[in-house]
Amino acid sequence: MPRRRYAAPRLSDLRSPACGGGAALAPYAMAILETERLRLRELTPDDAGFMLELLNDPMWLRFIGDRGIRTLEGARSYLQEGYIAMYGRVGFGLWLVERKRDGRPLGTCGLMARAGLRDPDIGFAFMPEFRGQGYAREAAAACLQHGRQRLRLKRIVAITTPDNQFSVRLLEHLGLRFETTVRLPNDPLELRLYAIDFRVDA
Repeated sequence: MPRRRYAAPRLSDLRSPACGGGAALAPYAMAILETERLRLRELTPDDAGFMLELLNDPMWLRFIGDRGIRTLEGARSYLQEGYIAMYGRVGFGLWLVERKRDGRPLGTCGLMARAGLRDPDIGFAFMPEFRGQGYAREAAAACLQHGRQRLRLKRIVAITTPDNQFSVRLLEHLGLRFETTVRLPNDPLELRLYAIDFRVDA
């Protein structure tokens, strides 16, 4: 599916106590791919309200880490300097996952070029009310297919803490297999690395 621009709906029903009100999505955002229920598009600075909530979700803090983002402006800078900059640098990154029927943002999913890893890695995070409904599996499977078919990636990895059984089960369901443990630069935490190699026929 070719990438295209579309008019994003206003997110009038997002009310974040941390950012003090509703947030509107960018007038135009780059659509990356679609599934039966979902649309994945590039994040923009106008997604800072949603990102602020996601960054401070207890599951994010426990399994991904505290980024120290507590303000809307901090979330906006985090997006611009991180995910949005990565789009321009390598042509992919983490994308916003929206529900197609109402434009509701559910979480993030995508591929990242991460320091300390030789291969792009897949990542995903969803707000609590959208877990357990198959959204993460649907989005992640589409990202793997996108990476293989459109980005021509030969291998994709994933990292997770040993106690994140939700991620482990999902990665294994998607066909990734445990290979080794790794430590990222400036991070003492030992992580489990999973991988899928598209050069090996299933």
